Amino acid sequence: MKKQIKLYKKRRIEGKTDYRKRLVLLKSRSPRFVVRKSNKYLMLQVVEDIQAQDTVVQSFSTKSLLKHGWPKEKDGSLKSVSAAYLGGIALGKKVSGKIKGRIILDAGLIPNTKGSRIYAAVKGFADAGMKIPFDEKVAPEKGKIEKFPFFAAVKKNVEGLK
Repeated sequence: MKKQIKLYKKRRIEGKTDYRKRLVLLKSRSPRFVVRKSNKYLMLQVVEDIQAQDTVVQSFSTKSLLKHGWPKEKDGSLKSVSAAYLGGIALGKKVSGKIKGRIILDAGLIPNTKGSRIYAAVKGFADAGMKIPFDEKVAPEKGKIEKFPFFAAVKKNVEGLK
């Protein structure tokens, strides 16, 4: 028991887990759309809770956009708003038959900011046909999402995923 308490305090002190927020998410008993960011990429996942243990149903990294037509010389922009939107579409297409019902957003410790990458990913996920509640006002504008000239070609390739 002491080891669990020590681990709880360690993750809290390191700023890795907000346990109040996690408890609320677990009590909802809904699948979660998880968005995590690293220095180079975004990781998008759909996670279900089975007796307080997280099970990843499907995941998508924006690094995979290189396989779908994203130019290699633009690989530094794989955590941009455009990449987040395309990642959301790709994950939504992959998950479309596996999850039924409403999915909720789990942004973790990433702050909620209007027009951010998180909401670009959520908008892409919703545009792929998934049910996720969010306010359209916080999503980035169309011009900000489609700022790259190669965006349309990559979007066409991503929408063909299953």
